[in-house]
Amino acid sequence: MKRNLFYLFLLLTLFTSSTYAQVKTLPNKNEGIKPEMKIRKDLNDEQLLDLVQKQTFRYFWDFGHPVSGMARERSNTTLNYGPEVVTTGGTGFGVMAIIVAAERKFITREQAAARTKKIVDFLYKADMYHGAFPHWLNGETGKTIRFSLKDDGADIVETSLLFQGLLTARQYYTADNPVENSIRSKINEMWNAIEWDWFTQNQHVLYWHWSPDNGWAMDHPIKGYNECLITYVLAASSTRHSIDYKVYKDGFANNNTYLNGKKFYDITLPLGFDYGGPLFFAHYSFTGLDPRGLNDAGADYWEQNRNHTLINRAYCIDNPKKYKGYGANSWGLTASDSWAGYAAHSPTNDDAVITPTAALSSFPYTPAESMQVLKHFYFNMGDKLWTEYGFIDAFSEEKNWYAKSHLAIDQGPIIVMIENYRSGLLWKLFMSSPEVQNGLRSLHFKSPALQKPVIKN
Repeated sequence: MKRNLFYLFLLLTLFTSSTYAQVKTLPNKNEGIKPEMKIRKDLNDEQLLDLVQKQTFRYFWDFGHPVSGMARERSNTTLNYGPEVVTTGGTGFGVMAIIVAAERKFITREQAAARTKKIVDFLYKADMYHGAFPHWLNGETGKTIRFSLKDDGADIVETSLLFQGLLTARQYYTADNPVENSIRSKINEMWNAIEWDWFTQNQHVLYWHWSPDNGWAMDHPIKGYNECLITYVLAASSTRHSIDYKVYKDGFANNNTYLNGKKFYDITLPLGFDYGGPLFFAHYSFTGLDPRGLNDAGADYWEQNRNHTLINRAYCIDNPKKYKGYGANSWGLTASDSWAGYAAHSPTNDDAVITPTAALSSFPYTPAESMQVLKHFYFNMGDKLWTEYGFIDAFSEEKNWYAKSHLAIDQGPIIVMIENYRSGLLWKLFMSSPEVQNGLRSLHFKSPALQKPVIKN
């Protein structure tokens, strides 16, 4: 496994596989959404999608941190830190989920704006480093909680996932009133403060981390195809601290884990690791970044994500290790909790664990195949998988193991990517950002969502 991916998987394994004691927290006052725990057999496809989005949304709404409003890292304790650990990247997905909830009338627009303002106000005062946020914050104080021994400062990948959500929110909350004006103003101020170019160390690559105590000791350049495409896109989109094309071309897109081109199960994979790696590669950067017709010199990103998903599914149907429960009704390998701790599941790292977010967040790419899985999970396995926050994080029929946890980075993409399948809402909002449009052009991307630049006389 190559170095950058290995680092991420190792840290996730060490620092998020923790005790499984549930965090007992009351819903936010006067904002609770009542869960539907009884499995309803009378739901049609649209009603089932509504229910899954609404109940999964409870993770971010009822279980959001009461002080900051941010998304807790997980529903159980994180490295015994207790219930105060909130996640920056997961909060980016949560901000998008709140927009979906407002549009689907799970909550009112006024409620959505108020919660978003609460999050933005908290972030505005929280720890940041050269404009970038750490992976974890204390949801009560805004102080950094270290992710690993030397990872106690800026994390630009988590920051990019956060701002994918915040820029989407800025494009959504456009009303001329004090709450929405404040949301836009503070997001703009924080966005302009991120010193993306500083994270290159004057080289043609972005570096993942920096710490005031440990400097560049993590020494982790972001290279090769993975979940970090959004980081380069946003770094190029900055109006004050942007990177140029050579940083993308010579950094991210110049690595032996970038181009692929081989066939797996007779399906061509343009980019990335053999068999595609975990499916979150097809989700995290694309909650806002619209892959429909998006292409550059490396790939067509719709083809990349759809084929990655189909390869993952085909592997589970083939099931070379003969695990119980794998098949067309139950597939999807990605990073999640497992019977042996946290792991980045994929066809080349298969521990008999199916993770619901894998197939459900792939609805835009494989709608029929993902619906088949959703119906099986809900109607046939709901007594084991369905909870107050939607589906559990992961399960293994082979090991007779069912997670007692939910993770923000898994629950969020379910809501958001189902909505992108249904309406394209988050894609339309994020891609409408003028900065993002300019950033994509500067990296030589093409997309039907890109407007012609305005030429001033």
